[in-house]
Amino acid sequence: MNRHARQQAVPGIGPEGQARITAAHALVIGAGGLGVPVLQYLVGAGIGRITLLDPDRVEVTNLHRQPLYGVADIGRPKALAAAEALARLDPGLRIDARPVALDAAMAPGLVAAADVVLDCADSHAASYILSDCCLAQGRPLIHAAALGMSGHVAGLCGGAPSLRALFPDPTAAGQTCAEAGVLGPVVGMLGCLQAQMALQVILGLRPSPLGLFTALCDGRLTQFRLDGAPERDGPRFVARAMLRSEDLVIDLRPEAEAPRKATPDALRLPGYGATGPLPRPGARAVLACRTGLRAWRAANDLARRWDGEIALLALGEDET
Repeated sequence: MNRHARQQAVPGIGPEGQARITAAHALVIGAGGLGVPVLQYLVGAGIGRITLLDPDRVEVTNLHRQPLYGVADIGRPKALAAAEALARLDPGLRIDARPVALDAAMAPGLVAAADVVLDCADSHAASYILSDCCLAQGRPLIHAAALGMSGHVAGLCGGAPSLRALFPDPTAAGQTCAEAGVLGPVVGMLGCLQAQMALQVILGLRPSPLGLFTALCDGRLTQFRLDGAPERDGPRFVARAMLRSEDLVIDLRPEAEAPRKATPDALRLPGYGATGPLPRPGARAVLACRTGLRAWRAANDLARRWDGEIALLALGEDET
């Protein structure tokens, strides 16, 4: 009671609202620049249960924007280091920390078990996988992305439009924080906003943050509503475990990037899309690359000359 006394004093929360927060289960994908403030403020608010996924290890270059970690954590799995630090904030927290990457095979079960989903992954593949699952299951998704000194937060699904309605295709450059850089307070601000929106969803406060898009650009915040935005179709991500024997698997990575192909039977064709072999009638094309961005572009090219099913496979760093 003492820990959350100031929070319960906020109109619309009180003991009943605090009980809803304590009973809530949040799925958080990513324990980096966005995930750190999300985790800290959800735990500070008294959330009862968190499932956390992140495949990365703490690096010295993370510390300027991920203050949950210290020098002693360098080299440790982020998910496990975060779980230890969060347990010190609130020993009563139940946290299932998994040092693995999200994929399309595990996502439906994880989403179904959560009350609210937070996308802090810095991964186009993870973002679209989460959005597709949340839309199908009616779960609220709080999505965010940041790069340089800009970024955005959006309340999606759960009755609001999905990420595909907002961005039918991944945003253009596909750069990462390692390539383009990022300012620590930018991800801190956006992650705090994600946590705030998640708490509003848990508490059922009005107006709902679902359907709200907030952009940060040149130090200015702008907002607009997404209500009524039409859903868009597009290629779906699959996991390695979801491949079929009849799939035509195309590995878009050159051999210098990935000596081992996506599957033993995959065709290595870095320029595939506008040209190249087509799947047999009734079969599926599966386009594979590291992040899914090259696969998405190749899928758009392939769709212009073939109307069959196309799936995307993001293999990540550990498959190279």
